[in-house]
Amino acid sequence: MITVIGSLNMDLVTKTDKVPKVGETFLGADFKQAAGGKGANQADAIAKLGGKVAMIGRVGNDQFGHTLMKSLECDGVEVSCIQITEGTSTGIATIIVNGDGDNSIIVVPGANFKLTPEDVDDAEVVIKNSDIMIAQLEVPIDTIKYAFKKAKEYGKYTILNPAPARELDEDLLKMTDLLVPNETELEILTGRTLVTKEDMLAASKELMQKGVKEMMVTLGSNGCLHIDKTSSTHYPAHLVEAVDTTAAGDSFIGAIATAFSEGKSIEEAINFASKVSALTVTRAGAQDSLPTKKEVEEYMTKI
Repeated sequence: MITVIGSLNMDLVTKTDKVPKVGETFLGADFKQAAGGKGANQADAIAKLGGKVAMIGRVGNDQFGHTLMKSLECDGVEVSCIQITEGTSTGIATIIVNGDGDNSIIVVPGANFKLTPEDVDDAEVVIKNSDIMIAQLEVPIDTIKYAFKKAKEYGKYTILNPAPARELDEDLLKMTDLLVPNETELEILTGRTLVTKEDMLAASKELMQKGVKEMMVTLGSNGCLHIDKTSSTHYPAHLVEAVDTTAAGDSFIGAIATAFSEGKSIEEAINFASKVSALTVTRAGAQDSLPTKKEVEEYMTKI
């Protein structure tokens, strides 16, 4: 079992040839409403890949919230630890996808920022019965720290996706077994300018000196860099023609956790996750783009 604590958002996606500048107006090419939120995306990715997963989070008592919970439940996510919150809206994300498939995102947290340590206590049985806990930074940081502390009390493996990036204190870093930032997030976490592989290694080592056990730095089309206390290894990406990169990182993390829960090695997990994220970016949307286990198996026979 894997527990994901994090955000649930309704994504409001606009496609346009290019992102307008301040004061500039464009006609968009397409609009779509889709289930999202980094926490929910990662939980959904795990469920679609055949993993057993529960979600801890909050939504508003509105149409978006009920739709998000139903969508996750239909895909196989355990939703009993998602709380419905009165007096605030479900989180939303406004996403602009340009002609190259790259995205810009504005998130309004809503109920996500109402998630409390008490919600973690309410989910204690689920945490106790899990092997892995995953978190991101779209819910209150104090709640994440409390959840990781609870996970560590039960000897669980913790994965932190530091997005959106912010400075992290050493208490949280010391409770993190695997930190998975992208290049930009790693720069923000360390305050370093990263140009070369050596720069990324130095930044990663700095975070590991503060308590992180190991790192995976995602590099988009350049693959992934894995760093532990004794070595570093670069894994190439599976190159595809990208349609929408919205859930690429979330699918990667969900796949890593799923592979770990099946007893796979680091190398096996990263190779599997690279294929999952490659397949994800060939489709539009967040959770809509996440592949099933069968789809990944079929894709792997073609490459």
